[in-house]
Amino acid sequence: MAGGIRQDSGFDLDESHEINVTPFIDVMLVLLIIFMVAAPLATVDMNVDLPASTAQPADRPDKPLYLTIQADHTLAVGEEKIPREELATALERATDGDKETRVFLRADKTVDYGSLTDTLNALRAAGYLKVALVGLELTPQAAQAANGQAGNGQAAPAAGGVTAP
Repeated sequence: MAGGIRQDSGFDLDESHEINVTPFIDVMLVLLIIFMVAAPLATVDMNVDLPASTAQPADRPDKPLYLTIQADHTLAVGEEKIPREELATALERATDGDKETRVFLRADKTVDYGSLTDTLNALRAAGYLKVALVGLELTPQAAQAANGQAGNGQAAPAAGGVTAP
């Protein structure tokens, strides 16, 4: 027979040395749900209307350093707004003096080319030569629709590309 009968009819219970993990799992699931809800709310972004690009996205570091040119031509390093004269000091502070840090430059699409060039010159003067331009990522079909070229047989130019006349 596969069963057994206890001969001892006492009320003594055997000690169990196993850990009850059910409360632990319950607490972990509750914390997981809390973090899933709270994490998207904890991110802070600046409201910048970026131009779109169909270029292949490149890998980013874990903590990228963003330099933002807003529509009113004010600058921000990360989320901190700074005067244009203090750009070099703010970058030194943000990178701990590492001039090899890549600076991700993003600008509102209403910013004129002259202001963008002035900012690039200021970056070069500060010693930051590794600059990456940031844009919204679009599919080629969405880029054609955005440029008003849908249906006329022309392809939208890629970001940074040159089109022949």
